[in-house]
Amino acid sequence: MKITVFGATGGIGGQVVRQALEAGHKVSAVVRASSSYDLVDPSLEVVRVAGLTDAGPLFDAVDGSDAVISGVGPRGRKDGPVASGSTRSILAAMSQAGVRRFVAVSAAPLGPVPPDESFLNRRVILPMINAFAADVYADLRVMEADILSSATDWTIVRPPKLTSKSLTGTYRTVIGGTVSRGYSISRADVAHLMLAAVGNPAMVNQPVGVAY
Repeated sequence: MKITVFGATGGIGGQVVRQALEAGHKVSAVVRASSSYDLVDPSLEVVRVAGLTDAGPLFDAVDGSDAVISGVGPRGRKDGPVASGSTRSILAAMSQAGVRRFVAVSAAPLGPVPPDESFLNRRVILPMINAFAADVYADLRVMEADILSSATDWTIVRPPKLTSKSLTGTYRTVIGGTVSRGYSISRADVAHLMLAAVGNPAMVNQPVGVAY
């Protein structure tokens, strides 16, 4: 399978690239022209672009791919609408190239609150997070709306707090919902789920909550 990965220099995107290569896939890693990217592999093509706000230069990166995975997101609260603007261009490039399978990362606070959620999460942690990162989540809501209205066979992955711990391959998922009492997950395990989602028909056109 050939997979195009956006956000390849980030924590999740970088893990997607490495895990995809280890699984025997061909990978096109999309990185900014100004970024340093030293990973070398016979099955890896590095596609350098000036930015992700114009669909035209992204066409070659997605053309001929079986799936596109996006780990694009803000590195901080002041980065602006990174996810929505980039995703809109990615979706346009996919439409032009006729590529349908799309998996993107979002965030757990955008999902529904489970009825059995803990008091701590429901009354303290989630309201605090939503207030602290209101601009980030507003941008992700726009991104999700654009994905839902696209012609792609999409999956939106919604993790809680991200960590830099190692891959375990063991985590909880809820298709169409949010993991109850899910406080964290490693970027490596989010990448693992995103790759697994590509070939999972039950996750097509569904948001998927994930956490330990």
